[in-house]
Amino acid sequence: MKHTLTFFIFTFLIFAGILYYVNFKPMNTTTDTTMKNTVDANTLQKAYFAGGCFWCMEGIFEAQTGVTQAISGYAWGTSEDATYELVSAGRTNHREVVEIIYDPSMISYTTLVDLYFTQIDPTQADGQFADKGYRYTTAILYMTLDEKVIAEAAIAKLDASKKFDKPIAVKVELKTTFFAAEEYHQDYYKKSAFRYNLYKEGSGRKWYIDETWTNEIKNLEKPKTEELKEKLTDIQYRVTQEEGTEQPFSNPYWDNHAPWIYVDIVDGSPLFASLDKFDSGTGWPSFTRVMTGASIVEKKDTKLGTARIEVRSRNADSHLGHLFDDGPVDRGWMRYCINSAALRFIPVSELVKEGYGEYVQYFLLKKKDI
Repeated sequence: MKHTLTFFIFTFLIFAGILYYVNFKPMNTTTDTTMKNTVDANTLQKAYFAGGCFWCMEGIFEAQTGVTQAISGYAWGTSEDATYELVSAGRTNHREVVEIIYDPSMISYTTLVDLYFTQIDPTQADGQFADKGYRYTTAILYMTLDEKVIAEAAIAKLDASKKFDKPIAVKVELKTTFFAAEEYHQDYYKKSAFRYNLYKEGSGRKWYIDETWTNEIKNLEKPKTEELKEKLTDIQYRVTQEEGTEQPFSNPYWDNHAPWIYVDIVDGSPLFASLDKFDSGTGWPSFTRVMTGASIVEKKDTKLGTARIEVRSRNADSHLGHLFDDGPVDRGWMRYCINSAALRFIPVSELVKEGYGEYVQYFLLKKKDI
């Protein structure tokens, strides 16, 4: 009996090992993974934002190139401890906050602040959306004078834009002790994606973001059909305008790993960086992140009889591809499966000439590879 059990366990382990190898090895076999992991931990900085429910704040920041992690937690309170039980019961004066760990050579604090505003209702003073109470109120918690100046300037600019009829309610306050939230709260948007999406929609946050912040990066008018047909090739038009799909393994970028950025073929909006590209084994360009969270829109797609997440560019409304959760384990499971026909690449050597000089920073850590 003991020998039989030993044989069974040995056989099971071999089978499990083969299954793991088949499922995950193709996801981690590119030079881009090595490039991404060469970030010097000594250069990383932290930023703190209170934007209501911290579940809804993690994903957008973790999707950014240059952000290594977003941690849900509690801050601003003066008590010596903070737990969800205490905070949710109103027994402390803490807010729900996300701690952003980022590389300032790849993404600036100003960009983080701008991104923060696109995820909240900055005029709501009693919480955020359906979540009411002090713990859900908004604030930018600064640690340096420079951060304070940047945050206040962003608020002044938003006020001056007259985008809202009501005053901006976001506070700018000095950061106090930060307590990480319980483990089950961390990366909730990935661990419980279905429940998270129901919550985000049900609270009103998703609708508000889509309605309020859609055109904040570039307010471009979509070209007319005739102009697009003249500008695009047949396959580019079919993919971006008619939601088509190109053939795998026979498209320009599926196996490209040189340093450059990928932009929308229609209007040139930056979408993806080669630093986040990996070989998924599917025959289409695959990425673990978008360059700028607000540059894409995710929509439910049921056309094939099963629920999928369609990815579209926010400004030009181009169909790009789909988002799946079977990407590299060590990079958050995300796989943006994108059609080459929806993209145009800009080599690093051409970034400045093409008007994308601000993105050179993404490649400074790998000058020798350019």
